[in-house]
Amino acid sequence: MNPLHGHDIDARARRLLRTLIAQYLSDGEPVGSRTLARSSGLEVSPATIRNIMADLEDAGLVASPHTSAGRVPTPRGLRLFVDSLLELKPLPRDEMARLQGGLPPHQTTTRDLLGNVSNLLSAMTHFAGVVTVPRQGDFPLRHIDFVNLPDARVLVVLVFSDNQVQNRVVQLTRPLDGGELEQAANYLNAHFTGFRLADIRAHLATELREAGGELNRLLSSVVELATASFGDQDADDVLVSGQTNLMGYSELADIDRLRDLFDAFQQKRDLLQLMEMCVKAPGVRLFIGEESGFSALDGCSIVTATYGTNGRMLGAIGVIGPTRMAYERVIPVVQATAGLLSDALNRAAATS
Repeated sequence: MNPLHGHDIDARARRLLRTLIAQYLSDGEPVGSRTLARSSGLEVSPATIRNIMADLEDAGLVASPHTSAGRVPTPRGLRLFVDSLLELKPLPRDEMARLQGGLPPHQTTTRDLLGNVSNLLSAMTHFAGVVTVPRQGDFPLRHIDFVNLPDARVLVVLVFSDNQVQNRVVQLTRPLDGGELEQAANYLNAHFTGFRLADIRAHLATELREAGGELNRLLSSVVELATASFGDQDADDVLVSGQTNLMGYSELADIDRLRDLFDAFQQKRDLLQLMEMCVKAPGVRLFIGEESGFSALDGCSIVTATYGTNGRMLGAIGVIGPTRMAYERVIPVVQATAGLLSDALNRAAATS
């Protein structure tokens, strides 16, 4: 029976695996037994090291490229390294200062802030930075205005707590005059500032059922306007920065692989699916190679972290790079950036 079955590897094999992976992540070359004997600090013979390497290979944790006597870690080996052999440290103070300095000091719209974060992640890691954009309906409403248009249409101006302004044109079943529109806007602004659109719809439906008489006429206009105005018109979106950085890594330099990768960045569908999966599990997540489930990302590792306001998850940020990345640096960068983004959104919510 393989002594490494189920990755229950002894301290000596763990140390050798950690040494091999650190060396490989640093220079990208297969690592030979002689180098391992020198670097690991273990008092063992080259023959013993070769035996342990053979066991690690049988366990699927390392592989031998045909052209070399050395070995490289497999995605499974990298996973074991990240999960149990890697010692993560907080981001150094100068890196944290660089991150903080890269975010806009003044309030901007959420989308501008997210674009900034995507660029910052790319600049800090030299990989591709990825950020999901929350639907606008996830933010509380600050103010609403209605403007009459011909043919029973109305221009709806929505101002959200993150400073984003949205204009929507809606078609009503019957025209409403300026006075009715103003009454409806006043009613919504008086009762529902600070609510999200879906919550406003739910409250109005309940109020309409319970109301009667004169209020009912106003409420029915408000409900029709709200139903038409508050539909979720945003498409899911993800911002990507620094894709061209990935062309500089030899592991991804195969032209077909790059074409598939850039196609995935352009189509965004797979990326969105992956990032939305991350939003459902708060915290930091890591996909190495095939673990993402999307073939275009097979040669890549993806590190993601969630962000939100007041305990409510709004989206995920992340970095996409080759599987040979400095995980001990990239993971804290992504984690710290997600924290700073959440802080910025909480500050914006507090001042709105």
